[in-house]
This record gives sequence, C-alpha cells and structure tokens, in this order.
Amino acid sequence: MNYLDIHRLYKEGFSKSAISRKLKISRNRVIDYLKMSPDDFEDFSNTLKSREKKLDPFRDKLLEWLREHPDLTGAQAYDWLEEKLLVKDVAENTVRNYVNDLREFYHIPKVSVPRTYSAVPELPMGKQAQVDFGQTKVKNTYGESKRLYFIAFILSHSRYKYVEWLDRPFRTSDVIRMQENAFDFFEGMPEEIVYDQDALISVSENAGDLILTAEFTNYQKSRQFNIYLCRKSDPESKGKIEQVVKFVKNNFSKNRIFDNITDWNSASHAWLRRTGNFKVHHNTKKRPSEVHALEKQHLKKVFGTYIFKDVLISSITRTIHKDINVKVKMYIFAHFRMYTFVTFTLFLSPNLVRLGEAVVKKYSSLIELLTHYFASLERLFHS
Repeated sequence: MNYLDIHRLYKEGFSKSAISRKLKISRNRVIDYLKMSPDDFEDFSNTLKSREKKLDPFRDKLLEWLREHPDLTGAQAYDWLEEKLLVKDVAENTVRNYVNDLREFYHIPKVSVPRTYSAVPELPMGKQAQVDFGQTKVKNTYGESKRLYFIAFILSHSRYKYVEWLDRPFRTSDVIRMQENAFDFFEGMPEEIVYDQDALISVSENAGDLILTAEFTNYQKSRQFNIYLCRKSDPESKGKIEQVVKFVKNNFSKNRIFDNITDWNSASHAWLRRTGNFKVHHNTKKRPSEVHALEKQHLKKVFGTYIFKDVLISSITRTIHKDINVKVKMYIFAHFRMYTFVTFTLFLSPNLVRLGEAVVKKYSSLIELLTHYFASLERLFHS
C-alpha cells in the first residue's frame, strides 16, 4: 500500500524525490500522503470510492490501454481520448491524474523514460529549421513487427513541426521531396537548415569542409538555402529536433497499429494538427500553431515546383522513317497534396528534333492521375 510505504521510507531517511522514483509515483502524491494522518487517509480513500469523476465513463477503456501498454503516458492517453473517443472537454492534467490513480489502484507500474539533454539558443523568426531522421518498430494489423522510417522538421523559433513517414529506408530523392513538402506545410522556407551528417545528404568531411552528395548539392543550389551540417560530437546544435523525434515516437507511433503507409501519414498529419503543433510547448509556453502564424510572414516564399531527375519516365520507341515525324510522350508525377502530370511532345525526323509545348495537369488523387496516364498510353499506342 503506497501510503504505508511512503511513511516507512520517509522515516528511513529517503527524500521525497527518492520515494517518488522508488515507488514510481508522482512527487506531489508523496507530499500529499505525508501530510495525511491514518484517519485522514482513510477518509480520503472513502471519498475516492464514492466520488464520481469526469473520466469514469472511459475508465474501462483507459484501463484496457494501460494493461496493454504499461508504458502509456498521461499525455498520450489524453491524445488518444481525443482521437479515438472524441473527448474534448477535459484537461490534460485531469487525464494524467486519473491515469496515475488507475496505475496505483490496479498496481500497473509506470515505465520511466530517461530525459534527453538539449541546449540550443533561441533564434529569430524565419532564421532556421532543423531536420532529423527516426525509425521505430510497430505492430501491423496481423500482429507482426513492422519497421517504419520518418523524417521530422521543426522551425526553430515557433517549434512548428512537420513529419512524414516511409515503410522503407530513405533515399536522397525522398529527403528532397519531403523537404519540399515541409516548405509547402510551413508556407515558406527558412534561411538556414540544420542537418545531421547523414549519407543521404553529405559524402564526407574533408579538412573541416563538408562535402554534399551531388543530388543534394543540385537541390541546394536550386532553392538557395544555407546548410549547417552538425558534427557527430555536436548534438546541442540540433537539440530541438531531437526532442521532436522523441515526441513523435512516444506520443504518436508508440502502441499504434500500422495498416498502410497512406493511412499512417494521414494519421500523423492529424496528430500534428491536434497535438504536435497545438499542444503548448513546455519551453516557450505557447502553441506552435499560433506562433507559426506570425513566423510564416518571415519565411522566404518558395516559387515553382522542383523537378526531380529520378522521376518516373515512360517512353515508347518508334522507327523513324524518311519525312515522318514521331511523337514521344513522357510523364512526370507526384507532388505534396497534389499529383502532377506533365506531357512533353517531341517531334522527331531524320534531320530535325523539335520540342513541343509542355502540358501540365494537376489531380487531387493518384487514382485520377493514373486513369489519365493509362488512357494516354493507350491513345499513344494506337496513334
């Protein structure tokens, strides 16, 4: 019984914090119990048994979550109540206290998570974003383990975040494509972006000079943002994004069931709106979404769509006869929130090659684009 254990340990000379860690309960609960006499505690226990609580209708569901996931935090339980049960009229502290009560009553110990150190100076609006990668293992709908990979972005001033997932390891083209998506999500581009020394971005470090991969060099020259690559012994320079990676793993992906990557990304974006960018940040004491409304005015505007060199190109080979022109069509698609279909027509003859006008069409769904794509192929085969 925690009440008796708390008083016993306190008499043995343990500090309140040490008792809290040893019994895996909050320090405030230790303080409250030490103030109570045995009679006071009995009255308090009887009050708890008879008093109705706001979360009592969800008691069974919360208990089910705790038993299935003993490492569930109060913050994640709060997010799940809003996402899965549409509970909106309850404070996060209420959920946390209720979860702690359930843990104590049903003897479900809390799994402690070690704190990660980070120290980064505050920066002006629009100055910097930080980028990092993460991966985690989750269960799929068949109960099998599935490894997922994600890239996270954060605007250093507002703490406004963007996250995108893959069910396979990243390629450099994925990093570029998802950074374009992040610019779209942020509604602009910061002056500087901080990265790790990752093989997708940098090749090596030569006498202090960091050498970028050719593909990322072309992209950086096209967008003209400044790059800061962290040294391996310099974790403090990207402490903000390391906290985001931990936040994504512990609050979003942990204990979530994976079905497919499209639904997973949709759920991730909904989590960003609901929790990741809405919850008050513990350092700034502000909501990232509200600060971002001001910071986005200081971001550089991003014009045009970056054309990837590794896009899918479909071509058809024809024999060129004398005085006969041949049309060859190429298709390029995929862009954040919108699928783009570009058609170039080449007029070829033995003595002449002429590029026709490019036609660009956008689609709101991949199915709609593919329908157009295969219909165009069919017309081309029969032309």
